Amino acid sequence: MSEQASAPPTRQQWMSVLAKAQPDRLLALWEAAERGEERRMTWLRAPEIGTAMVQGRAGGTGAAFNLGEVSVTRCSVQIDALVGHAYVQGRDKNKARIAALCDALLQSEVETANRIHTGIIAPLEADAEEKRTRTAAKADATKVEFYTLVRGEEA
Repeated sequence: MSEQASAPPTRQQWMSVLAKAQPDRLLALWEAAERGEERRMTWLRAPEIGTAMVQGRAGGTGAAFNLGEVSVTRCSVQIDALVGHAYVQGRDKNKARIAALCDALLQSEVETANRIHTGIIAPLEADAEEKRTRTAAKADATKVEFYTLVRGEEA
């Protein structure tokens, strides 16, 4: 096992997993993992819906251009002294709330962070890996191999 695989996830990694999660799956994992510990929680920014400009590049390497707008929901929460933020694509306020709560709790003491990681982040990562594997298998099924026959005079 590589050293990087055993390292704890970075904030960028867990936020990516939370932002890409299916809302129903995230809610189910949250309800199973959260034990309702008494913590002082303050919503710094209640979930609000807006838009963000998405940029694209021709061919992936060309000059950037504005592709269009996408709906985004953002949210910020403070739990004790920790602040969690979330920006998720779409208009799902509940997903943004849970992602912000997870972000704050993943920054807390080791026991709570491990509980959230093993109960929410790890299963979501496994779901994403399974989806990537299914997509790759589906793409491989359409793979075409071409054979070249050698003519007698070219042999």
